[in-house]
Amino acid sequence: MTGAGFVVLPDAASAVEVRAAVPWPAPQVLSHASGRPWLVGRWLPDAVQVATAGPVRVAVIGICPVTATRLSELTARIRTSADIDALAAALPGSCYVIASLDGQVRVQGSITGLHRIFHTHLNGLPVAADRADVLATMTGAGIDERALALRLACGGLVPPPLSDTPLWSGISPLPADHYLLLQDQQARQVRWWQPPTPDLSLAAGATALREVLETAMAGRAPSAGRLSSDLSGGMDSTSLCFLAARTTPDLLTFRWGEAEAGNDDAAFAAHSIDALDRAEHLVIPPADLPALFTDPATTTELEEPYPFVRTGARTRHTARLLADRGVHRHLAGHGGDELFTPFPGYLHPLLRRRPVTALRHVRGYAALKRWPLLHTLAALTRPGHQASWWRAQADHLTDPPSRKRRPSLGWGLWPLRAPAWVTTEAIETARAGLGRTAAQAEPLCTDLGQHQTLLAVRTAAPWYRLLARPFADAGVQLDSPFFDDRVVEAVLRVRTHEHAGPWHYKPLLAHAMRGIVPDTVLGRSTKGEFSEEASTGLRRNLPALLELFEDSALAAHGLIDPAVLRTQLLAPQATNAMNIALEPLIGCETWLRAATRPTAPTPARSTPIRPTPARRTTDTHAPAP
Repeated sequence: MTGAGFVVLPDAASAVEVRAAVPWPAPQVLSHASGRPWLVGRWLPDAVQVATAGPVRVAVIGICPVTATRLSELTARIRTSADIDALAAALPGSCYVIASLDGQVRVQGSITGLHRIFHTHLNGLPVAADRADVLATMTGAGIDERALALRLACGGLVPPPLSDTPLWSGISPLPADHYLLLQDQQARQVRWWQPPTPDLSLAAGATALREVLETAMAGRAPSAGRLSSDLSGGMDSTSLCFLAARTTPDLLTFRWGEAEAGNDDAAFAAHSIDALDRAEHLVIPPADLPALFTDPATTTELEEPYPFVRTGARTRHTARLLADRGVHRHLAGHGGDELFTPFPGYLHPLLRRRPVTALRHVRGYAALKRWPLLHTLAALTRPGHQASWWRAQADHLTDPPSRKRRPSLGWGLWPLRAPAWVTTEAIETARAGLGRTAAQAEPLCTDLGQHQTLLAVRTAAPWYRLLARPFADAGVQLDSPFFDDRVVEAVLRVRTHEHAGPWHYKPLLAHAMRGIVPDTVLGRSTKGEFSEEASTGLRRNLPALLELFEDSALAAHGLIDPAVLRTQLLAPQATNAMNIALEPLIGCETWLRAATRPTAPTPARSTPIRPTPARRTTDTHAPAP
């Protein structure tokens, strides 16, 4: 096993035997107060903080700018596992919280899904880990082809809870707002976090967000090495640059140069570079970067399909460049789009509470985005239910993409549509999975606007969790502060309609950063365009892509039709749709090849491609309150 990660063991005598199955050679070990193994794995020196108060031990793993004194104070207040709610809610950053007390072990990740927890049973003992592939290695788990078929049939854009499902049989995911309680031979899931009520005005919310971001960024610099940050020219990364520069004089900013004349990122970045006169700035010309879709067969990701295939070679190149300049942590603006550009589902509750305001918003969107006014108003009178949304995805999975502009007003973010190369068997398997989800899924929030925001965050955050792996391989920690738990909570507290609408671009972040970021950047209303660069990269690397699928592992498993795929790849591309659909397909192909290599966890038997009942697990789950 390569890469960082950890396994959590309960405070039981038989844990010593299970510890022997951990796949890292000579792993690091932290112990319970009893002396039995507690955390076993591999991590960087600064990645873990541990506080002890009598028999209570708390480990914080990830990026958490909290002092040892403060963590000790919070740990000293813990008497029961429920007391850890207060500790978790007080911690800045984005991290795992793992506690050992009175024979119990509480394990949880971040509320965004950026830090995830998986669990299973081994020799009758409940075991948790931050990586599903680690547990698959320990248990000899096989591939869950039903889960793989579902991802392929939905074009790789599966939202939670389906996207949470590991591709390894018998491995269970922990929902982002739950903790896992290990005791004796039982594993129990308990919901501990609820989204806050959106009761702040834009002005009050911007002030609160500014304070949270300032607190988060004050301790962001690594204890050794340099801090760097993306400076794309957009509002998200630029805000982080100016916040970081306040306490990090030797900040290194980084950006990819633009190959497209219509991309105005460079102009806005130049304004920021002039103002950040103490920082060092690194801009890589397009000619010095690998083309998009370069080396499509290269993958080091075994847990699940890597989501950013077309920029994979650039990402590895970037990580090496930063490492060569002494960078140990790199800031990125990921999560800003999901938080500060609300999806239009907020119009449903707004229409009930403030119909005049809702109609103003709808008319503005109709003018700006060409929404059909009557269709939109009719849809707003029928919000439907989450179950009906999932059933509709199953029923319309093979429908052609709509040519009409339609806002996402339901309980999802976009319609799920199967690419032409997915086989009929895989589509039927996916429909069965969508149907089961319709019967089981619960809204993330009863307010549709809040639900969509959380859905967007929890869909994207696990992608960036995987993006961090190539950086980590080069010795650089990728840090996305907008996915911090406290930052997300600060945004959710603001009345959605006050920082949404067609008139301003990301007004909540713009108000929060007033006086810190240049007004020129805060007033930006455009976004960088890269579609032509993607098309050029696809054409340049088309021979390698055709070769990749000549002997397709997905085709061997009956999931795709390679002849249809080849026809699609060789056909003229009128839009960017092929680039979007191709990326998750390549990710699934390269993952399946890696997962079935002799060095990977060897599946004893894969689940057959046919609609079947939901997977059985050996865990005991407590219903969410």
